[in-house]
Amino acid sequence: MSDKPALIADIGGTHVRFALVRKGEEPANVVILRCSDYVGPAEAAEAYLRAMDGSGRPERAAFAIASPILGDRVAFTNSQWDFSIGDVERALGLERLHVVNDFTAVALSIPHLAARDLVKVGGGEKAAAAPMAALGPGTGLGVSALVPAADGRWVPLASEGGHVTMAAADDKEAAILSWLRRRGGHVSAERVLSGPGLVNVYEAVAAVNGRQAVHKTPETISQRAVDGTCPISGEALGIFFGMLGTVAGNLALTLGARGGVYVAGGILPRMVEAFAASAFRDRFEDKGRFRPYLEAIPTWLIVHPQPAFAGLAGLATE
Repeated sequence: MSDKPALIADIGGTHVRFALVRKGEEPANVVILRCSDYVGPAEAAEAYLRAMDGSGRPERAAFAIASPILGDRVAFTNSQWDFSIGDVERALGLERLHVVNDFTAVALSIPHLAARDLVKVGGGEKAAAAPMAALGPGTGLGVSALVPAADGRWVPLASEGGHVTMAAADDKEAAILSWLRRRGGHVSAERVLSGPGLVNVYEAVAAVNGRQAVHKTPETISQRAVDGTCPISGEALGIFFGMLGTVAGNLALTLGARGGVYVAGGILPRMVEAFAASAFRDRFEDKGRFRPYLEAIPTWLIVHPQPAFAGLAGLATE
C-alpha cells in the first residue's frame, strides 16, 4: 500500500468532519466543514485537501454517511447532498472509496478500540471469533454488527435494526408504549431509544403519571434525572436504560453475539455512572431460560470521542 495518507470523512446532515490517516496511526488534521457551503462531498473534500496541501494526495478514502447505503446513489434526508459514489471517487482521483452507514463505521471501530475507550458493564469474557453487536442511541438508534470471516477479517452488517417494534417488559412500559402509539402510530425502538426518544419517554411518563411535561430536550431531562431534581425525568431515564437493555439482549440473541455487545451514541458517555448503575444489564439478561447464555456475554459502553473515525481509519488503510 502507498505511504500516502488516506482520507476519511464522517458526514452528517449539517457538518462533515474530515481527517487524514496512515495505517497504525491516529487520524490527523481534523477539520469540520458545513455541508451547506458545498454542492456535495467531492467539493467539500477538495476544499479540505487544498487546505492540507503538502500532506500528499490520498489514493484511498472511507466516508461514513448518516443515511442507508443502498447502491451507488446516496441521498440525504436532512441535507441537500445527493451524489454518486462512483462520481465522487473519480472526481477525487481515488483508487478506492468506501462509503458506509455511520453506525457501520462505529461497529468497524470495535477491533481498534483500546481499553481506555471502553467501560465494561457486566458479563464474562468475550468469546474469540464470535459475532460482536453494536447499538447506540443518538439522533436515531444505530444498530450494526461484526461477523468473523474465514480469513480473520471482520465483516460488518449494515442494519436498520433501530426500527424494530419496541416491546414492553412490564405494565408501566406497556402504558407508556400505548400512550406513544395513540399519539404517533408504530412505536419503534428508535422512537424511545434516541435523543428525541428520551423526550418521548419523558412526555409519556408524565402523562401516565398525570403530571405536566415541562422539559423539552434530552440534555435537560438527563441532567435533571442524574442530579435528582426531577422525579419524572429520573423515572424516564431509568425506563430508557431498561428498554435499551431489552433491545441489546434481543440483538445479542439474534446474532449470537458472544463476542460482546458494544453500546455507543452521543448521550450515554456523558452519564457513565448512571448507565452502569441502571437496570440495563439486568434487563439485558432477563430472557427466561436464556439468562445463563446472556450472563456470559460482556456488554461495553464505548467512550471513545470519535469511534466512527477509528472504524473508517481501519477501513481506509487495511
